[in-house]
Formats: sequence, structure tokens, C-alpha cells
Amino acid sequence: MIESSRPLDDFEADYQRTAFSELSYADALERFAALWAEARALHPSLGDDWAEDLAPDLAVARAVNGLPPRT
Repeated sequence: MIESSRPLDDFEADYQRTAFSELSYADALERFAALWAEARALHPSLGDDWAEDLAPDLAVARAVNGLPPRT
């Protein structure tokens, strides 16, 4: 796995700005729809239970902020 670094982040940001700068809103929306369709094909229940998807993130946020675990 590649670990993120400042130069890599800068490179990726610059690449995205140049590679997609001419993309119209309609094209960007079409690209998003295709990516979402692919994600749903790989994981059909993706997004069905958004509260369940957020549960791990909320548990970490509670721990980081010094709050007790949700019961």
C-alpha cells in the first residue's frame, strides 16, 4: 500500500485539476453515475442502511471526543 505524503497529495491534486479541468457538469455527473453503478454492482446493498454505514465512524468520533460509547 502506498502511504500518503505531501508530495503525493500535491501530485494527485494537480493531476485531477489538469485531467478533469475540461469536464462539463453533465460529463462529471455521468462519470459519477457510472462509478455509483459499479459500486452497487460490487456491493448491491451499498447505501441501503446509511446509519449502519456511519456507525463505525461515529464510534471513533465519540471516542476521540471523549464521549462514552453509545448504548
